Amino acid sequence: MKTGIINFSYQAFNSAAELPVHYRTLLEKARAATVNAYAPYSLFFVGAAAMFENGETITATNQENASSPVGICAERVLLSAASSVYPGTGITTIAISYSNQKTGWSRQPVFPCGICRQSLLEQQIRQNTPIQLVLGGLEGQVFVINNAADLLPFAFTGKDME
Repeated sequence: MKTGIINFSYQAFNSAAELPVHYRTLLEKARAATVNAYAPYSLFFVGAAAMFENGETITATNQENASSPVGICAERVLLSAASSVYPGTGITTIAISYSNQKTGWSRQPVFPCGICRQSLLEQQIRQNTPIQLVLGGLEGQVFVINNAADLLPFAFTGKDME
């Protein structure tokens, strides 16, 4: 028998004010986007912002539906918009923020769900470069992860179907 350990590194900042300016600017766009989310059922409003290799940015939000689980997370809305607006242009960084209207709490990083982790990994594979993630609420601590694939160890990919 063999035992393995999986590790990955991340940076933790006490607040957005400590972030390098390009991360802080992108996180502010994700935070601002939360007000455009459609989340009348969960009251969990998520905003995401992508920075492309060409310097352009776009934002997206989660979109719920009364026919749950038909809704779509902000990360997947963002990836769909990215491939439509800037096809073939790599994403360098994605910032994700949220506003929890049920509790009023939005002071810690939130992480992508499993489906979004898989979608982020697929995007990285398509563009053949890592995507950095900047994760934070409307205030408080912010995490920076240098490779979105780190969030999905033992990932299932197209190579598994060969």
